[in-house]
Amino acid sequence: MDLKEIQNLIKFVAKSGASEVKLETGDVKITIKTGSDEKETIVQQVPVQQQIPAAQPQQQAPAPAAPAPEQTSDASGKDNAGGSDNSNHITVKSPIIGTFYRKPSPDKPVFVEVGDSIKEGDVLCVIEAMKLFNEIESEVSGKVVKVLVDDSSPVEFDQPLFIVDPS
Repeated sequence: MDLKEIQNLIKFVAKSGASEVKLETGDVKITIKTGSDEKETIVQQVPVQQQIPAAQPQQQAPAPAAPAPEQTSDASGKDNAGGSDNSNHITVKSPIIGTFYRKPSPDKPVFVEVGDSIKEGDVLCVIEAMKLFNEIESEVSGKVVKVLVDDSSPVEFDQPLFIVDPS
């Protein structure tokens, strides 16, 4: 984790109002504490010698700007649109934490609708993180089957955003 990512994480934590965030990735452990009485942020970066499996999910740092498509399983029948077999559908997930927007601005049309054909590199949505609008591009070609997030909703890292049928 480089200095720029740590600074962005500190700004995000300060803006979110959280009092403490702990992050462990690989051999780095970061704890960010903010207090309402104090206006300082404390960052500790120490090497972790042994990775201890945690029962609860760890918080994730922002990832690269492009989502990684993933095959959906047959067991997720709720993502099945139109009664068709969804074993070959691809889930486009959020690469970052932020606010999901389907339009480039309030007076413009949405990037994609259900049923639209898309190709690799097409912008699917934007996610705002710390006043920066990140265009999320498709890594696959196909047809949008389902939009899983409402406009102007907060999204988490790795949260499913769209279901795409690549056939």
